[in-house]
Amino acid sequence: MYRPHPFSWVPAAGQRHASTESRPPGGFPTGMAVTVLCGEFLHADNSELAWLWNTCPPCNEKAHLLAGVPLVIQR
Repeated sequence: MYRPHPFSWVPAAGQRHASTESRPPGGFPTGMAVTVLCGEFLHADNSELAWLWNTCPPCNEKAHLLAGVPLVIQR
């Protein structure tokens, strides 16, 4: 499976998180336990609305570092 970065996004616990765990085809299924970049161990929520949640700031920062893309913070 094509994976442009060493992480995948996974909605869980009210935010979109990033994880370096192997992403199953179709995404992390709802209820699957996943370790995310902010250090939490959470249960995925693969519902349609979950993808609209805000991004976890620590996961976003670590994902940008892994992707080699500077994080632009707008104030």
